[in-house]
Amino acid sequence: MIRAEFFVSEGELVGFHISGHAGYDDAGKDILCAFVSSAAYMTANTITEIVKVPAKAEAEDGDMVLSLDKHDAAKCRDHLKGLMLHLKNTEEQYPEYLTVKTTEV
Repeated sequence: MIRAEFFVSEGELVGFHISGHAGYDDAGKDILCAFVSSAAYMTANTITEIVKVPAKAEAEDGDMVLSLDKHDAAKCRDHLKGLMLHLKNTEEQYPEYLTVKTTEV
């Protein structure tokens, strides 16, 4: 199962951690893993390369973490909310493969 956790600080999204594998299909053929990975990479790349926020972004073997300083949260709000909405809508369709939650930090 893929677990997507979004971090909230004083009402603002300040990052996410996505981990695991969906198990929807065999490795290399799992369209749900590819879908989630693509959305997460697009969000991280947009924040760091387009918006130019110095966020910490790391990815390794099915695990991705993005964190940013609270003072940069407003600049990234729409991108993080968009990813969260995208994944929540997907969770509704594939609840046995993806879970999305928020955590206050």
